[in-house]
Amino acid sequence: MSLAEMAFIIFAIVELTFYKYQGTGNDFVIIDNRQNVFFKNDTKLVARLCDRKYGIGADGLILLENHNALDFNMVYYNADGNESSMCGNGGRCIVHFAAFLGLINGKTKFEAIDGLHTAEILNGEVSLQMANVTEISNNQNFSFLNTGSPHHVQMVTDIDNFGVFSEGKKIRNSIYGNEGSNVNFVEQERNDVFKVRTYERGVEDETLSCGTGVTAVALAMFATGKTTAKEVTLKTPGGLLKVSFNPTENGYNNVMLTGPATQVFKGTITI
Repeated sequence: MSLAEMAFIIFAIVELTFYKYQGTGNDFVIIDNRQNVFFKNDTKLVARLCDRKYGIGADGLILLENHNALDFNMVYYNADGNESSMCGNGGRCIVHFAAFLGLINGKTKFEAIDGLHTAEILNGEVSLQMANVTEISNNQNFSFLNTGSPHHVQMVTDIDNFGVFSEGKKIRNSIYGNEGSNVNFVEQERNDVFKVRTYERGVEDETLSCGTGVTAVALAMFATGKTTAKEVTLKTPGGLLKVSFNPTENGYNNVMLTGPATQVFKGTITI
């Protein structure tokens, strides 16, 4: 047997250990990549692992990696296989995973694509500090802002029966060019309570929850006078999330996303 044939066989039987996580129904494949075991540039592999019919199934894939100064580094991929911008629910889940691995004890500092994040696990929930927001573009019918990922926020009526997929896809492709935007539809229940449904780019479908999305909704609702509360409850199809923040002259800081993060199962897959 040639060296090339042996190399092919070894490559073909790589067994990858993974962990399945979910945060309010937003689900992820998480991999401990501190030993560089994952083929990071293989877009097709990421997409296959996230495929709900031919793979493990997830809204995205997250790598936990070493960092030279902080507790760890987070790398996030959308379900289409491409490395993407910040994922709030994914950030909460990887914090839970880091605690599971024994890397942290309650509090942490880590780096993601949008910079430094701090987080704390308290009473079974993860509170994640999101990026500061310095600009919100408020238009007649919608707001646009970046909370680590770009988000369109639009109020609707009868949200339970609203066509999130069709309308979200239309807005994602028609307004924001090739890069696109996540699209959030919102209905107010009380001063500090909003129902949210989100169409996510990269997944190209509605997800049960979106962390950067509900963060965008909370800030947009405050900026447009829909709420006076600085802590807002967001009701997503996957469950409840809370967002708190401090408004300043320059925008919003100390933005915290809080909610549950759950390890669903551990598995192995041949890649």
